[in-house]
Amino acid sequence: MAMPTTTRALFRNSLRSESTPLFKFMLFFFLLSVVLGHETVEVEHYPLVVSTWPFVEAVRAAWKAADGGSTAVDSVVEGCSACEELRCDGTVGPGGSPDENGETTIDALVMDGVTMEVGAVGAMRYVKDGIKAARLVMQHTEHTLLVGEKASAFAISMGLPGPTNLSSSESIEKWATWKANKCQPNFWKNVLPENSCGPYRPKSYLEHTNEKCMKTFGMQTTDLSFRDLGLWIHDTISMAVIDRMGRIAVGTSTNGATFKIPGRVGDGPIVGSSAYANQEVGACCATGDGDIMMRFLPCYQVVESMRLGMEPKLAAKDAIARIARKFPDFMGAVVAVNKKGKHAGACHGWTFQYSVRSPGMKDVEIFTVLP
Repeated sequence: MAMPTTTRALFRNSLRSESTPLFKFMLFFFLLSVVLGHETVEVEHYPLVVSTWPFVEAVRAAWKAADGGSTAVDSVVEGCSACEELRCDGTVGPGGSPDENGETTIDALVMDGVTMEVGAVGAMRYVKDGIKAARLVMQHTEHTLLVGEKASAFAISMGLPGPTNLSSSESIEKWATWKANKCQPNFWKNVLPENSCGPYRPKSYLEHTNEKCMKTFGMQTTDLSFRDLGLWIHDTISMAVIDRMGRIAVGTSTNGATFKIPGRVGDGPIVGSSAYANQEVGACCATGDGDIMMRFLPCYQVVESMRLGMEPKLAAKDAIARIARKFPDFMGAVVAVNKKGKHAGACHGWTFQYSVRSPGMKDVEIFTVLP
């Protein structure tokens, strides 16, 4: 190892008096640099994979790709694709979370934290590969978000398999049971139904209708809620990857809220809400009640808070607290990770878990966050 010129001169001069403190210090410094091979030693942080929930196989897939040299974007796609194929918790990929018509649709997003490019699809029908469709939007269009059947047509035209029926026997059975319960609970508010499952009209439109209609409405009142039945909680996979080169990307995939009103798009494909990445700062992943969370862009908030100097833990807690002050009954969580690989989570309304794989771990590790 070559010694810097100034250091070499000081070391040579100090040889004239081997008993001087300067000589002893310089000798120690020289020997240490020889042993370490560099004047400063950095701990290996990358690659790093962080994901909402204990979606262990998805994290393993992303880690394998990143550890093998794939880019952060490609690794995120690998991880979220694995979750879609496994139909994680029935809330990711095809076969889960039927809407009011019994159909499953897909929301997904991918973001490159280096270029700040984003591709996303919302309420996509007939195509099961949500995260791959999102990447195609990013790669082959100047747009950020495509939705509905037109998103499906685009994805198929770009080579993804389809059209495919995204429902499953499980999702159809869940939907049939809900229909038998007179379509309760649901996401409607301030409406009156014309029959047990709609169509619905604003109260102002029907408040002077005949007695028969009002009796019909009275039969539909219920104290049931999605919180009581555990149906509204939809576990989006939101994943962040820092690859071997230190590049950051995020991705999400979900089939949305169970029994959602057809056409609903959650926070999964909304950049800054479900996920956000910035190469200069770090990344954030989110999950929970997307209809509430997207109003606050919690992941954008987390990353900007870290930009201003907040540690990941404080940034995550601050973002969740902003939502809880306005909506104390909401359920949600975020995971913050800075560009150095330090991570932390915060949640409200439930106990949250997230998954991590880093070079210092033998396998994926699960972290539990209490509300």
